Amino acid sequence: MKLTLLGTGNVTGCPVYGCDCLACQRASLDPSKARLLCSAVLEVNGQRILIDANHPQLQTRFPAGSIDAMLLTHFHMDHVQALFELRWGVAKPIPVYHPDDPLGCDDLFKHSGLLDFQPARQAMHSFALAGINITPLALNHSKPTLGYLFTSENGLIAYLTDTLGIPDQSWQHLLRQPPKYVVIDCSNSPLHRSGNHNNLSDVLELAHALPDSTWVLTHIGHDLDEYLMQHPNCLPSNVLVGHDELCLSL
Repeated sequence: MKLTLLGTGNVTGCPVYGCDCLACQRASLDPSKARLLCSAVLEVNGQRILIDANHPQLQTRFPAGSIDAMLLTHFHMDHVQALFELRWGVAKPIPVYHPDDPLGCDDLFKHSGLLDFQPARQAMHSFALAGINITPLALNHSKPTLGYLFTSENGLIAYLTDTLGIPDQSWQHLLRQPPKYVVIDCSNSPLHRSGNHNNLSDVLELAHALPDSTWVLTHIGHDLDEYLMQHPNCLPSNVLVGHDELCLSL
């Protein structure tokens, strides 16, 4: 089982248009430090599952027939925007699994095209896909949002974004089944607080409470990147800064 982080940026990505902070300057000069919007792809048992759909070159990166299913964390535009073009393709239908949000995003449900929206997933109701078990986990966000816990014979990976903290039911499940990797929303530096996203202090508290897991930061804002540049030794050994194209394998 391999999870590749296609993008690790928050809603602005990095560099941010017009910004001259240290992180944005670095990303402008070094493309390896740039961040696309947050999404990922899971490859397991010869199948490919896309997690959110916002990659600017989605149709080039994943030609027709190469996406076996999609998992959506939630229906904010920065996580589903590529679907608006993809839906009008002429390839075979793609099953799309998603949280229970009747509003969806704009007219995606009404004019779904090749997007084969499945019945809404419910938190803690596991299902089988691509030969593995997937458990949706409730998250704290401004729209109905699910993280996903992937369980294969080689271990577990959790993908948790967008969220502020982790709801108790989801947290207790992680404590019972600690993943090898926890990919976690970490949008802001400790100097900034958002009502819908973790900052670094939030994640460090979680990582301290689940020390046997490796915590991988994603949905990263440029202010956090700048903070990490200024405080290069601030992370414990079980916390990694995610970057675009990072692969996590079990």
